Amino acid sequence: QVQLVESGGGLVQAGDSLKLSCTASERTFSSVAMGWFRQAPGKEREFVAAISWGGTTTDYSDSVKGRFTISLDNAKSTMHLQMNSRKPEETAVYYCAATWDSRWFKNRGSRRYDRWGQGTQVTVSS
Repeated sequence: QVQLVESGGGLVQAGDSLKLSCTASERTFSSVAMGWFRQAPGKEREFVAAISWGGTTTDYSDSVKGRFTISLDNAKSTMHLQMNSRKPEETAVYYCAATWDSRWFKNRGSRRYDRWGQGTQVTVSS
């Protein structure tokens, strides 16, 4: 069964860094791309970043570009999201997801992603 499991969430202060991880089953890791989304209370799920399965192509939302880094560890079937300079408004549940849609690059809608993790809470205090 295809599974994605996030880890690394928690409470940080504004300006601090945090690293999320998403461990995928082998079948999920053979998808076209993997991505991170986040959803704050009362808001829609929004795209954060994505990376091609080979790790050669990345895509970031404008709000995180330059502060967040997405990466893949193929040997461990794990995707990471290094988040620096955190902001209180980025408090949300963070989800990892996998897509088999070859048109994923720059197409950031959550509907393109077929498999989702259960999410991990990230709270940024001011």
